[in-house]
Amino acid sequence: MAKIIQIGANHAGTACANTILSYPNNELTIYDKNSNISFLGCGMALWIGKQINSGDGLFYQKPEDFEKKGAKVHLESEVIDVDYDNKKVKVRLKDGNIIEDSYDKLVLATGSIPNKPRIKGIDLENVQMVKLYQNAKEVIDKLKDNDYKRVVVLGGGYIGIELAEAFERLNKEVTLIDMEKHILNGYFDTEFSDEMLNVMKNHGIKFVLGEAVEEILGETKVTGVKTSNGVYEADMVICAIGFHPNSSLGKEHLEKYRNGAYLVNKKQQTSDKDVYAIGDCATIYDNARDRVNYIALATNAVRSGLIAGHNICGTEVETVGVQGSSALMIYDYKLVCTGMSVASALKEGVEVDYQDFEDTQKPAFMEVDNPKVKIRIVYRKSDKVIIGCQLASNYDMSSAIHLFSLAIQKKVTIGELALCDIFFMPHFNQPYNYITMAAYSALLKG
Repeated sequence: MAKIIQIGANHAGTACANTILSYPNNELTIYDKNSNISFLGCGMALWIGKQINSGDGLFYQKPEDFEKKGAKVHLESEVIDVDYDNKKVKVRLKDGNIIEDSYDKLVLATGSIPNKPRIKGIDLENVQMVKLYQNAKEVIDKLKDNDYKRVVVLGGGYIGIELAEAFERLNKEVTLIDMEKHILNGYFDTEFSDEMLNVMKNHGIKFVLGEAVEEILGETKVTGVKTSNGVYEADMVICAIGFHPNSSLGKEHLEKYRNGAYLVNKKQQTSDKDVYAIGDCATIYDNARDRVNYIALATNAVRSGLIAGHNICGTEVETVGVQGSSALMIYDYKLVCTGMSVASALKEGVEVDYQDFEDTQKPAFMEVDNPKVKIRIVYRKSDKVIIGCQLASNYDMSSAIHLFSLAIQKKVTIGELALCDIFFMPHFNQPYNYITMAAYSALLKG
């Protein structure tokens, strides 16, 4: 019988705990400093923007579910220290008491922490972080109780883009500021991200790109944001400039990645064989890059939790790696991607070629619900192996990205994809659709 302590119970932790509890004869204790678990942060913008009526549906697991299966669950209880040599943790419980607990196996599922810029004014009232259920609830309550007109969003990544749309849907004057010159950097090439930029501009969202934030203005409440090039008025500022791994409990005992995430093997073990790290606090194997990487996504977190849970309980399972597949839909315009963009490949010194193609989803005679789809396939010059794909359309073509995710995992070449057997029916697609035509066009150019 193994005594297992798990620190954290959001996506990775929930998956891990459920896996451990599916095995008999283990003792599982969960500590989480939050008051809730399994919050789907990806739905936060939908809730704030009133595209859904409540945040209640953004939870898919209750602490009682674990307790019914035999686990001990302590919420609002923070692990403040780990003694790895003696396999003990020190915990400050909800009532303030500090206890010591011991383990045979330890799971670190501590997630990530929002980046907080070290600038003057960052702690003013109405400067809002966006990560937890409580963060979203606070924003919603403040908007309900106050007539705020101007919202400035800091950060042009997924969360910043989604929240900019949410506030515009509430008829706020929205300005998005990012020090990069393009939105969605690291995910999409500019030929795709600029399409989304134009969609959002057409809805009245203002973009301030290529400017660094220097100060948040105000005495008690925020009044504006000062950048390297100007001042932008604001009643509320949303800080969405990314996250970093919450890995302080590792101290000097556990090996870490260059960004501070716990380095793990393909079984989710850290450099201490009895300590596992999962989710946003840990690394993951990136098939597109053929190396360890840090990709903080809920899907990756869940998989890492499943893998760790099985290995802790004696069933050896290794990750097959990930591709970092992701997507977003803003005002019904859809972007999906997997693997590397051309820009990210060049940044890492990987010589790539790419093929763009654009066509309607279905044959031209299908006149209803037949918008164009734009695709870019990225592949290595040396061996023609596919390492990335991006798609854009008003049409829901998102399922196509699963094909490319598997193609990257299995190291499919652009030539193999060109002759792939894809069915034809006019209600669904063309005889030779944009996927195979893009691959075939790449073959023609050599």
